[in-house]
Parts: sequence; C-alpha cells; structure tokens
Amino acid sequence: MTRDSDDLGLYIHLPWCEKKCPYCDFNSHERQVIPEERYVDALLRDLQHDAGLAEGREVTSIFIGGGTPSLFSATAIDRLLQGVDEHLALAADIEITLESNPGSAEAGRFAGYRAAGVNRLSLGIQSFDDASLLALGRVHDSHQALRAVDAARSAGFDNINLDLMHGLPSQTVASGLADLRQALALAPEHLSWYQLTVEPNTRFYSDPPLLPVEDSLARIEEEGSAMLAEAGLQRYEVSAYARDHRTCRHNLTYWRFGDYLALGAGAHGKMTQPGGDIWRYAKTRQPEAYLAANAGQHTSQRRRLAEQDLPGEFMLNALRLDAGVPVERFSVVTGLSLATIQATVEALVEEGLLSPDAGRLRATELGQRFLDSVVGRFFPD
Repeated sequence: MTRDSDDLGLYIHLPWCEKKCPYCDFNSHERQVIPEERYVDALLRDLQHDAGLAEGREVTSIFIGGGTPSLFSATAIDRLLQGVDEHLALAADIEITLESNPGSAEAGRFAGYRAAGVNRLSLGIQSFDDASLLALGRVHDSHQALRAVDAARSAGFDNINLDLMHGLPSQTVASGLADLRQALALAPEHLSWYQLTVEPNTRFYSDPPLLPVEDSLARIEEEGSAMLAEAGLQRYEVSAYARDHRTCRHNLTYWRFGDYLALGAGAHGKMTQPGGDIWRYAKTRQPEAYLAANAGQHTSQRRRLAEQDLPGEFMLNALRLDAGVPVERFSVVTGLSLATIQATVEALVEEGLLSPDAGRLRATELGQRFLDSVVGRFFPD
C-alpha cells in the first residue's frame, strides 16, 4: 500500500453558531460570545501533538467547517492558518475552504479571510426564498444572500461554493426550481444541491414539518438536473456540481478513501499507518472539554478498521462519485486483493447496479438510486 501520491486533507471544526437550525444534526452549539482566542490556542495545542501523524506528507487541502466558522474574526483565522503552516508541510497549490453564513457581519470579513490565505468560500445559502429561510430557522434573508456573493467576489474569491437545499417545508416545484435558477444566475464555480432530510436528534425530527410529496421531489430533481447541465455545472458526486477544474479537492479526498487529519471539537479523522493499518479517530465533542484539554488529550475515540469492514468503508465513499474510481485504487488504499470483492462486484454488475466497465468501480444510474443497498453488500452480514 502506498500513500505518497495521495492527497492529505486537514479538517478543522469550529463548533459555534448564532442559532441552531432545526434540521441540523452537526456538532454545533449556540453561543453569543465566541471564545475565539482560547479556541485557536486549543486547536494549536491539538495540532502540535498530532502533527507527527502526517509524517512529512504535504497537506493538499484544509476545510474549516462548523458550526459557523465565519463567526470567527479574520485575525483568528489568520493566526490559525499561520500555526498550521508552522507545524505541517503545505502544498504550494493548497485548497483552503471556509464555510460562511451570508449575514452582513460575516460578509464584512471576507477580505480578511482572503488575505489570511482562504481561497475557497462555501456560503450556506440554503434558499433564496424568505419564507423558506424562516421555516429553516436561518438568520439571514434573501437580500443578505445576494449581497454575500457580491462581497465575496469583491474580496477576490474566484472559487465559491453555494450550499442550496430543495424539498423544503411547503416548497412547490416552481419555488424549488426558482431557488436553483437564482443560484445559477450568480455563476458559482461549485454548487452543493441536495434534498433536505429529517435526521434524528433535531427539532424537525420531534416536530416534523410538511414536506413536498415524492412526485414533486422527483420533478425538482429531474428538471433541476437539466438546468445544472445547461449552465455548465456537471455533477461529479451525489450532491456536488462543479465547473471544469473546480471540484472540491478536500471532499474528493474523503470520497476516494484518502487520509485526513482532524482538529476541533467533535472533528473526525482517518489516517493510514506506515504498516498499512487504517485508523479512524474523533476529537472530544463538547467545546468546553476541548478548550480545557492539554496537548495529547483532545482525542476521545480511536479505532482500527477491521479488514472485513474495509470493502464497505471504501465503497461507502467511492461509489458516491459519478465516475467512480479506477479499480486498482481499491487495493492501493485498502491493502486488500481485488479478489476480496470480485464476487460481489460481478453479482452487482449482473443486477445492473454497478458498471460493467472492468477498469472502474462505478455505480450505474440504477445503482445510484439504491446506493445504500449497493454499499451494504460490501459489508459483512
């Protein structure tokens, strides 16, 4: 197994929000005053301990997610990225993404983030319809969403992702497509367009909203996909669309079963050891506990992936990609022989769920529709 040519990502979690959205099941916490200086100190203590995991490999992408990372000042983000640069080797063409809400306070910081080294901005728009934004519990309105994109362009960002949902409470086919049409008019380089799902441990789960019926969802998906293609945004993953050369490098590392370091409360990482063992780990989930931890005490969970689980873990990621992955990648990143999965692959090809292309592992259109079932076939009974 070799890792030398693989991308290595770094995920940094900033866990606070101005307001917890009723559909959100991420590790995010409402707080009016953010202890940003203390938190950056904690992140750098954590990094100082974990930097050795990279073993000199270059970090090719950094993704600062949350929560709402744009609640942090540009000064704090600058100090954080300088600390990362001091402890890790960064690729010359590194992709550095920061998630942001479109509120006016956050938008005013965009130039500072760009100066700090952030070169990709992901804006959590969700909808351009004020009634939908209210139903989703968002703290911005449609005008702020539009102004945020203008502010990002003015700050020098030429790589912007818009995060947009459909299947929203009381949404019609017309309003769902109007949201998408407005997003496309802003000419983003990347679009994350996905259906709202109601997850356990959310307010929507305990008090479900009225959501569109299946026929309406199918029409939004079908007509929206045609609009995206016409606009030059090609789908490359289940819910990700991009113009040429603007795919998200960090997320591709996840989907290709690559390695990534993790910093921040509740952050998850995956690393391949020199001997070939693959480990997943997670950081202390509660922000206050994370803030109080000494170097070496931030990791709360660590487990080696069992050999029998590796095929499923690999396919869980790789089959999300429209193009799949080269068949040889399975052995490169898992250390297992292709014979381990050959019978399952052949059966799924026969059923029309995987592509008959012998050179790639890729779900067919039918397989994408039943992806959970397809992936499940690669896990032990």
